Amino acid sequence: MRKTDNILSDYDAACPYCGEHFSTMLDLSQDQNNGSHEYIEDCQICCRPILFSIGQDPVTDEFNVQLRRDDD
Repeated sequence: MRKTDNILSDYDAACPYCGEHFSTMLDLSQDQNNGSHEYIEDCQICCRPILFSIGQDPVTDEFNVQLRRDDD
């Protein structure tokens, strides 16, 4: 995902618990720790907590999004 001027970006997420896909908005404005931050959002299908980890490459400005179970 490339850097945009928008602080919110649509993202198609796959729940690490139930495997279902849902659309969510990523907040790309929080540039803590050199563009990296984490937050928890509940799955829109099964309501379990998903840990979203968002990092930004300092050279390419591309965002990397990883979704993990909260209990991992």
